[in-house]
Amino acid sequence: MKKSILFILTLVILSTGCISKKKYNEQLAKYGELKSSHDKLTIDLNNCLSDKDKQKSTINALESEIADLKSKSNALLNQLSDLSVITKSQAESIKKSLDNISSKDAYIKDLQIAMARKDSLNLALVMNLKGALKDINDTDIEIKVEGSAVFISISDKLLFKSGSYDITAKANEVLGKVAQVMKSQPDIQFMVEGHTDNKPIKTASIKDNWDLSVLRATSVVRSLQTSHGIDPKRMIAAGRSEFIPMASNNTDADRSLNRRTRIVILPQLDQFFKLIEPKN
Repeated sequence: MKKSILFILTLVILSTGCISKKKYNEQLAKYGELKSSHDKLTIDLNNCLSDKDKQKSTINALESEIADLKSKSNALLNQLSDLSVITKSQAESIKKSLDNISSKDAYIKDLQIAMARKDSLNLALVMNLKGALKDINDTDIEIKVEGSAVFISISDKLLFKSGSYDITAKANEVLGKVAQVMKSQPDIQFMVEGHTDNKPIKTASIKDNWDLSVLRATSVVRSLQTSHGIDPKRMIAAGRSEFIPMASNNTDADRSLNRRTRIVILPQLDQFFKLIEPKN
């Protein structure tokens, strides 16, 4: 193309004979523009050829990737085909397993509902007990829920004289209020626990702290039965001696905390499971 341009330019010069310097410079400038355009077109052409090679390489790579994907897809389809045969042969077993899971899920939900209802019953019982005993000094009696049981802890000074297991007149008043709440819940069973400090005791009628703790528990149970009309089948008397202290036994104040009688309202599992029995 360069030779063609020079040839044309030569013809122009020859055809015009002698030309002026200005005209010559103009023609020379045009030639420069044409040459610049030619060079640019050449570069663009080379770039196009290079891009075409790159595109061809990319296309080849994509075609190879597609072929690989097709191969993997066919292998996966074959695996799925095999799996479908297994699934059909075990469909009934899987269905039974799913039904079993659904049944257990429903049971768990019923259990959670029943537990929530039981917690509500315990809370109502605690509120009733606190209402009945609201005029008793808070330091002498404590009512709380731990786990699934309700605990009523009564200090020994409210129930007994020191070293004795005879119920005081004040104790009968307190136990009468507890009995009123217990009577309103006839299905509830409870255990009366006697607790002592670690100071040894031995008298003509008391052998040791084990003995004292049991005698105090039976005194409370007997009072609830004979003086307040609680069905004895609902009660258990137990002695825990000095071995489950609330505090250390290093001071008189701590030992006083450890000398207590605790009424434990036991969770009734049969009543609890009635809450989750299927309703017909």
